[in-house]
Amino acid sequence: MQSQDVAPRPRPASAAAPGPVVDIEQAEAALVEHYPRLVRLAYLVLPPSLGRNRRVLTAHALTQRTLPRGRASGDTSVLPAQKTATEGREADPGYAYVRLRVLRTALEAARPLTFRAWPTRAQLPPLLPQVWGLRLFPRSGGADELALDQRLSALSAPARAAFVLRGLERMTDADVRKVLAAAGEEAPAAALAEADAMNTAEGADALLTSPEFDPCSLHARPTDLVRRRQHIKAAIAAAAAVAVCGALLGMPGDGWGPEGAAAPPYAQNPAAQAALDPGKLTLVPAGAWESSARTDFSVWPARGALTGDKGLLRRALAVWARPGGSVQVSATPGTPSGAPPGPPQLLYAGEVDQSRVVLLYDGLRIARYAEAKDGGTQGAALDFARVDGASGADADAVVLGRTDGNVRYLTAPWVRTAVVRDLLKSAAGATGAAGTSGTTPLARSADGVTEPFASPALQTGECRSWNVLELTDRTGTRLSTDLGELTPARLTSGRPGRPGDASAADWSPLACSLADARGQGVRSVNSWSYARQPLPDGSGTAEWLCTRAETWRGGGPRVLAQFHAPGQRFGAVAAKAENASACGSKDPHVLAGVLWKSVKGDWYLLAAGSKDTASIRATGGVSGAAASNLLAVQAEQGAQAVLKGTLSSGREIGGLR
Repeated sequence: MQSQDVAPRPRPASAAAPGPVVDIEQAEAALVEHYPRLVRLAYLVLPPSLGRNRRVLTAHALTQRTLPRGRASGDTSVLPAQKTATEGREADPGYAYVRLRVLRTALEAARPLTFRAWPTRAQLPPLLPQVWGLRLFPRSGGADELALDQRLSALSAPARAAFVLRGLERMTDADVRKVLAAAGEEAPAAALAEADAMNTAEGADALLTSPEFDPCSLHARPTDLVRRRQHIKAAIAAAAAVAVCGALLGMPGDGWGPEGAAAPPYAQNPAAQAALDPGKLTLVPAGAWESSARTDFSVWPARGALTGDKGLLRRALAVWARPGGSVQVSATPGTPSGAPPGPPQLLYAGEVDQSRVVLLYDGLRIARYAEAKDGGTQGAALDFARVDGASGADADAVVLGRTDGNVRYLTAPWVRTAVVRDLLKSAAGATGAAGTSGTTPLARSADGVTEPFASPALQTGECRSWNVLELTDRTGTRLSTDLGELTPARLTSGRPGRPGDASAADWSPLACSLADARGQGVRSVNSWSYARQPLPDGSGTAEWLCTRAETWRGGGPRVLAQFHAPGQRFGAVAAKAENASACGSKDPHVLAGVLWKSVKGDWYLLAAGSKDTASIRATGGVSGAAASNLLAVQAEQGAQAVLKGTLSSGREIGGLR
């Protein structure tokens, strides 16, 4: 029950004639006063390919090097003149000077290195600042911030600068062209045109001020603690041991062959040695699952055309044990990314699109290693997903690869048929022929590799479709969806504690709300229709639904309460919470409310609790009570209310917010 006010767009800064000479005191005062804004500007212009940690440190380093070296700056020809009638930073020539210096060095740092010229200082990793033993990165934003960051990464550095100057600094196009030209860009008009061509949602400018792009408000995580401990021991060791370690670390290798992108070894013990030996991988026979009582990853056979490629397998194992700096490593929240405790199980090794892919399983995690099919070392990736306790539907499929917005799966050997179903096109209860009601048969190879299909994992903009994977085995048919993890999230429906396999009709009005759970390490999402409420104007009956996303790590569940009015295609999110017990097996209760406008134009506070809610009362901006699990009270538009409920057992619960 929150309302959002749209703030008026600030008046843009303007630039005209050259400004005055800026002395070092002016520049320093502007730098200190506006330091967070200047660092944010540098961070947004720098290429995301640097990685979040280096991007943060580089932004701070570039900003701190903007002060003039002498007592005064003679660089007056590149200072946009500010209107003296305004106040604040836009009237401060010192701020204009340091902003231009930040922009110029950030654009220089974004240029790719070439063999024709020596790299400039801005293009090299910063010497200072440095935080030893920690990786720093801004707080993560939501789906809108992620979508904006992805769009910005596709732009050139000058186009990013143009977009940021307009959105963050509120500059006119004419001023942007002048500042870009002053920063050394030869085609500022082309940069503006490229920024204009980027398709952004309404309000994208406001997202530039969000914590996602704030390099001054940071999270800190440790680097590889085991490696640091070993390095400290090596530093204290005797000279002979140091010499041996130095010889091992400095021994010339043969590139991508035996270990490839793996970093130097940090441990020498039998278990670590065995985990690097492709000859000791666990290989499950093809028919083992048919006679086993288990239906999990431990009975998946080794599949793919490259299961005998010892070189590929050795590289995958070595990179898993010691990923080097050139390897892109990702892990779902709560998933350790360290080396395997012993020889893992091989699930798949083969060519997928333009990559060679290896899937490995160590009883706790799925690890996916991918390298370029042409043998290049650039772009090698290592992804982890936690799958401890996976069985049955949780072990039906694993993502093999994503390309151009499409996803390709490796299915379990017990899967008989695979279908792609668009939840937004599936009619309620429709079970027609293949190809109708949003369903498309999904072809699979003899190894169980599916054809690619459009994934909703990175879908941005308006929600027009939501594809799910429908797999059938001898026990039934189940739905799962790609939420950006290696394993798809299972969709269920029913009362908490007793959910069952969901149908497309159960999830059709709720599909778009799944975007809230992307990238959170979600294991399953359950939908529960916990109440039906007659509307006070007699226009029909509304349905209250609760969706709960459970994670593999156990913590961090996401709960949404949704209100589905008659005649509406989708449900409206009434309340949401994280780490809440509501709608869960341990606390199968929920209470939520929403402001609703009737056909006649009257506003009401509608609230509903689960069936064991004996009474509801509203206080604050709306007052009312009901001796049941349903409440309808006339209210004013924009009113704020606090909901309290009493269960039949006498326990009080609060409204989900």
